[in-house]
Amino acid sequence: MFLEVSQLDVSYAGHAQAAVQGVSFGLHAGEIGVLIGPSGCGKTTLLRAVAGLEPVSGGEIRLGGELVSSSAHQVAPEARRIGMVFQDYALFPHLDVGQNVGFGIHTLPRAERAARVAEVLALVGLAGAERRFPHELSGGQQQRVALARALAPRPRLLLLDEPFSNLDVDLRERLAHEVRAILKAAQATALFVTHDQLEAFAIGDVIGVMCEGQLHQWDDAYTLYHRPATRFVADFIGHGVFTPATLRSVGNQVVVQTPLGELTDMAECPLPGAFVDGKCDVLLRADDIVHDDDAPVKAEILRKAFRGSEFLYTLRLKTGETVLAHVPSHHDHKIGEWIGIRPQVDHVVTFDRACPLDERRMCQMPCERVVDERCPALPPV
Repeated sequence: MFLEVSQLDVSYAGHAQAAVQGVSFGLHAGEIGVLIGPSGCGKTTLLRAVAGLEPVSGGEIRLGGELVSSSAHQVAPEARRIGMVFQDYALFPHLDVGQNVGFGIHTLPRAERAARVAEVLALVGLAGAERRFPHELSGGQQQRVALARALAPRPRLLLLDEPFSNLDVDLRERLAHEVRAILKAAQATALFVTHDQLEAFAIGDVIGVMCEGQLHQWDDAYTLYHRPATRFVADFIGHGVFTPATLRSVGNQVVVQTPLGELTDMAECPLPGAFVDGKCDVLLRADDIVHDDDAPVKAEILRKAFRGSEFLYTLRLKTGETVLAHVPSHHDHKIGEWIGIRPQVDHVVTFDRACPLDERRMCQMPCERVVDERCPALPPV
């Protein structure tokens, strides 16, 4: 691993809970990692700790095999050879593009500096823009200049802190794809922070989902979506709901009984003995539910969101459960209308039946057997 973060803790004075708690992950040279999670989850604090801008209270950070952070050892930020791209670009308005990009390599001879500036500007698609000023550029172009400036000194690691948050929604995903291509062309190792899933999926080789200072899962996008490690990851990534289910064995096969009917012939289904009385919650994604007028199960349309080629329908079953479904947009049904649906599930994702705790406990699910008088699912103590 080129970047190794091991059991990292970061604490702030006066705060009872650490901002980052026991986080471990790694990046190979040339990989792009993304940290994603809700506001206040610790992802920017973690990025700042990697940069050397925040001291760590436990664990360690290694870069290229070198120990750069621990509770007893801290390499100065300027000695780490790390480049940073900030949310607000941080360009100098009184300097032209060439001077901005060359700021971090001012010690190089003039000809060598000019050649490097031209090289990285060409890499980010701004060849010949050296004499333009930041205010003459669009937001996306300013972000490319900030990226070129960070790449110019040939950093060992590039850190990007929500670099697209000031851009309009349509531009973000497109620029994320473009930045990924630029980083790959530069053979850069990068760690990126965002709260936007589309950005994360567009740019990351591997993605870490954080909540309340903890890293719940560090995996590729496909695995996060189809094999979430925790209930929080399952709820945070993509569109889906948890519905109560019961597992039972029928011959050599496990059958999952749900309000939508029986699910069979699925890969990686746990045995009924994995849960008390086989009772669990099953994650049903919007793409697990198919609109079928001939299906025996009917559902009422509560909400619908137009997505161009499809609608995202929020549906309520007669039994009261809510599910989501992607439906082609030429099936334009009205809110309150009942439509036929059926499950089409290739593999099942199950969790312990959830405790009815408040939202603040969501990150700690699946339900742990903790002493909490608010949870009637627990036996009295």
